[in-house]
Amino acid sequence: MLESVLASGGLVLLRDSVEWEGRSLLKALIKKSVLCGEQVHILGCEVSEEEFRDGFDVSINSQLVYHDLFRDPLNWSKTGEALPEGALGALRAMYRRTDPGPVIIALDSLSWLLLHLPCTTLCQTLHTLSQQDTCSGDSSPVKRVCVLGLLHEELHGPGPMGALSSLAQTEVTLSGTASQTSAHILYRRPRQRPTHKVDPTTHLTFNLRLSKKEKEAKDSLTLPFQFSSEKQQALLCPGSGQATSHIFYEPDAYDDPDQEDPDDDLDI
Repeated sequence: MLESVLASGGLVLLRDSVEWEGRSLLKALIKKSVLCGEQVHILGCEVSEEEFRDGFDVSINSQLVYHDLFRDPLNWSKTGEALPEGALGALRAMYRRTDPGPVIIALDSLSWLLLHLPCTTLCQTLHTLSQQDTCSGDSSPVKRVCVLGLLHEELHGPGPMGALSSLAQTEVTLSGTASQTSAHILYRRPRQRPTHKVDPTTHLTFNLRLSKKEKEAKDSLTLPFQFSSEKQQALLCPGSGQATSHIFYEPDAYDDPDQEDPDDDLDI
């Protein structure tokens, strides 16, 4: 089960609850990754580094790259030990790495990050973090990036849960009975990018482009609001005895002038 979860890549949600904690599963996945020779970055938010490392062998702990946000998440102490840009800066620093090999990024936990960062900002950062194709400033390909996010689903509403679920490549939901824990795993197929561009005007029943003859007819057409030469001369070069105001009427080709007096039936 551990191999299949890690092999999926992308964002992996580990959804736990009060009854069924998921940190043990997160640590088991981290241990498996280290034994497979993969580099592991950990962003610790909920528990201390000592508590998180407890249970790992010395050989495992020596391979972990730990980023501690638990001790001083807002950098109040100004000691230089805390991450200066906070949680968001730590996440962004992880996808600016230069190592082209496979990397596991463990977030303990996504719930803590979701409570301290806007949901849209966190989702955009996670998407960038888990969908890397090339290293920043380098053209060498990244073989695989897997982001493990521990998520306490009872702390969040349907909106944030749905947003994170839509980003996840794999979801592992912990449940079980009184004597045994079980994990329900949901895999999603990676979205395929289109390999060629499709012309949306290919199968239209009408023509969007003008032929050469139609373009010439359009350019030679006199629009009804265009000035005649007589009107242009009258406006640009008025005579000395000419009145300052004139009404120019140019009858349209379809005008139907009525010569009869409209007030002929009135006794005026």
